[in-house]
Amino acid sequence: MFPLARLRPHLPRHAPAVFLLCACATLAHAQAPEPASPAKKELVSKLVRLQQPGIENLARSLVEEPAAILLERASQVVAARVPADKQDALGKDVQGDVQKYLNDTVPQVRSRAVALAPSTVGSLLEQKFTEDELRQVIAVLESPAFAKYQQLSSEMQQALQSKLVAETRSTVGPRVQALEKSIGDRLAAAQGPASGNAPATKPPAKAPGK
Repeated sequence: MFPLARLRPHLPRHAPAVFLLCACATLAHAQAPEPASPAKKELVSKLVRLQQPGIENLARSLVEEPAAILLERASQVVAARVPADKQDALGKDVQGDVQKYLNDTVPQVRSRAVALAPSTVGSLLEQKFTEDELRQVIAVLESPAFAKYQQLSSEMQQALQSKLVAETRSTVGPRVQALEKSIGDRLAAAQGPASGNAPATKPPAKAPGK
């Protein structure tokens, strides 16, 4: 399989809590909006600005999702149907097409997401949060301790992942191999014996006493 990079970064493991709350709020019953005071509108505007990195990551993820799927499919097709001596060159060409798509599309979708945030995320914040709650959330997001926690989230995940892999390798490895063999056997049985090959015959049974 030729080396096609997966170009699908994930959203931050610990996205701002208010961004997640806003996503969940869309599932709640709509409430009649009350006019927001200028002070509340300013707090909402500030909170939306604080969430901009997460909003931009969401936009990029939406753009990259179909590209990642196409890359995965392309890698399978190339590995199965393209001669080995042509796979690397073709892989580079495909990656070039994907990179052009990202360069052309990500900025537009990212810009649109930022423009839509005040009327979507901001509107939910106005409806679901009081001024005091907005101040509390802003205080959390601006907290140096929270920023430090956010920066450490990737390192914490890597530490857990490396230890988990080491501790469970002996359990997972053999089971993955058994699963691979089981699937391979089923596929082979479904395809039947290869054309031109006679089915294997059993050796003659030994006579009793010999």
